Amino acid sequence: MSSDKLFSSFTHGDLTFANRIVMPPMTRCRSAQPGNIPTALMAEYYGQRASAGLIIAEATQVSADAQGYSFTPGIHTPEQIAGWQLVTREVHQQGGKIFLQLWHTGRMSHTSFHAGLPPKAPSAIATPPGTGVWIANPDGNGGTVHECTPPTAMTLEDIKNVQDAFVQATVNAREAGFDGVELHGGNGYLIDQFLRKSSNQRTDQYGGSPANHIRFVIEILQRMAEVFPSERLGVRFAPHNQTRGMDDPDTPETVLLAMKKMADLQIGFVHFAEVDWDAEPDVPEEFRALARAIYPNMIIVAGNYTYERAEWVLQQGYADMVGFGRPFIANPDLPHRLQQAIPLNEVRADLLFGGGAEGLLDYPTAQ
Repeated sequence: MSSDKLFSSFTHGDLTFANRIVMPPMTRCRSAQPGNIPTALMAEYYGQRASAGLIIAEATQVSADAQGYSFTPGIHTPEQIAGWQLVTREVHQQGGKIFLQLWHTGRMSHTSFHAGLPPKAPSAIATPPGTGVWIANPDGNGGTVHECTPPTAMTLEDIKNVQDAFVQATVNAREAGFDGVELHGGNGYLIDQFLRKSSNQRTDQYGGSPANHIRFVIEILQRMAEVFPSERLGVRFAPHNQTRGMDDPDTPETVLLAMKKMADLQIGFVHFAEVDWDAEPDVPEEFRALARAIYPNMIIVAGNYTYERAEWVLQQGYADMVGFGRPFIANPDLPHRLQQAIPLNEVRADLLFGGGAEGLLDYPTAQ
């Protein structure tokens, strides 16, 4: 490569990122109970990784009925807002930038999070057998994966209530000190469920055509832009994901249509969660080129990237920033390690979800 673009600064709106390395959202299930409240441990965890050009904090439920996994944080109570203020203050003191990912799991959930009732989704279509969510043991030590509960279909009133929750969560994220907000529109969760025929078989204004499938998320973004400057808002999509019963071949075209609408609204960024396991297809270069032609604002990509692949996608102009997921869990100083070609620590998979400081704060830096 002619230059190390990965380590160059990048200006987006009124924000300048020190490099083009993103720590993408990764669920760690470490919030305090009861109440799903962010903690001082989480503040230290993100502060350790503030040398990323941008941190996008883990998926965070916008309301109590948005939850699908144990111990995931929320942003809908005063206590949760105060907990997140610990995180943003620490990251900013370390010179970093941090956005929050807003989350509603939809049908990727279980009755235990809904007072014994089924979760709600665009249509009453269950996830395939074997699709589950992590639920902690009653004593809080460890947990098991439970099959998702078949959902009931959302009414129009339900849809409005959830959209209201996303907007209020945006207000709360601003109060908590975040620099921006990302909607979780991928990986089989609620916004993604609206985008796909495999999970959305509605016959009203929120289903039946690509224009209707994107209506749910576009309406949320229009209202969010009244809270945060539009350049501080974005959506994470996973158009080529086919797991969790989300195999709709029209999804890439639907996502491109959403991106056209987002460009018209001057929404600040799109974040692609690219598949990173062998059973899923690679992202076609034709799609990358179309996305770049359609969308003039910031594009982030994440999915099993190495330094070499990151340089390639940046040099080609297909992306402006690149996310490194699990490497950031095990390497708090990841930008330094990548720039100096220092070997990376390995992730301890048994400590990814739940627990305390072990597996969260104790990975060594290269120094």
